[in-house]
Formats: sequence, C-alpha cells, structure tokens
Amino acid sequence: MKIKFFAIGGTIDKVYFDALSNYQVGPPGIENIISEARVNFDYEVVSLLQKDSLDMTYEDRKMIHDAVLQEDSKHIVITHGTDTMVDTAMALKAIEDKVIVLTGAMKPACFKSSDASFNLGSAVAAVQTLPSGVYIAINGRIFDPAKVKKDRNLMQFTENLD
Repeated sequence: MKIKFFAIGGTIDKVYFDALSNYQVGPPGIENIISEARVNFDYEVVSLLQKDSLDMTYEDRKMIHDAVLQEDSKHIVITHGTDTMVDTAMALKAIEDKVIVLTGAMKPACFKSSDASFNLGSAVAAVQTLPSGVYIAINGRIFDPAKVKKDRNLMQFTENLD
C-alpha cells in the first residue's frame, strides 16, 4: 500500500518570523514528521498549495479535487488548514473508491507543543483501516465531514449537531 500525501498549507506548515506572529506558510511539515517517526510504508509527499485555508478559493478546491481524482493511489492524506478543512472535505465527497483523510494542526508542526504529529499519525492509521470515503482525523477522533465543525473557543473539532 502506498500513501500519497498532499500538502495544502495551513497552520501545520506555518513558519513564524518574529514576536508579532508574522508568518508565512512554508514547506510541508509532513516530511520531517514522517522521517522522525521512521515509518515503514511506501509514501510520497506532494505540495499542491502553500496557502492559509482562509485564503482558499473554489479554484483551489477544484485543483485539489482533480489531483486526488487523478492520483493512482487509493490512500490519500491531505494536510490542510483547519479553518476551511470541512469545506474541502465536502468538495471531495463525490470521489469514489479511495480513502481520503484530511488533517491539520492548531499549532505549527515546528512548535514543540504542536498537535501536528499526533494528528498526522491518526490520519495515517485512519487511511489504512477505513473503507472508501472522506474523513477528517483530528483531536484524536475520526469525523464525517458532514457532521463536524471547528470550535474556535475550544481549539478543537466537535460533532455538528445542527
């Protein structure tokens, strides 16, 4: 099984430059996390975008959709900004015969206190064990994108009971 990672940007890939929290979305943090974890599965990382998810457009989501659709691997993990992760997941729902798991982080992967490694590990486990479909792996849970929302006050994803 080969896992294809698509890096989109977001907080997981942010690099901060000063005390005023000026940042840029940098290269994918996935590479460091995976190499430090010494995984023993076949994988490839492709950076599709380096964008904050709040800046994403319909065209960006279409490009992500097309890249996932055209990918030969049936196991896809997408690192994405948490603010609009649900929107992108919903845009991918029509893709069949693939396991697509989106994940991200509330703090950049380069921070010691980041949740990035844990969330990425959860996504890797999920993509290997779940049936075809689109999922969000974050905060120690696997969510259906149609039934989840980001709670900014709690800094975590919760079930959407609306």
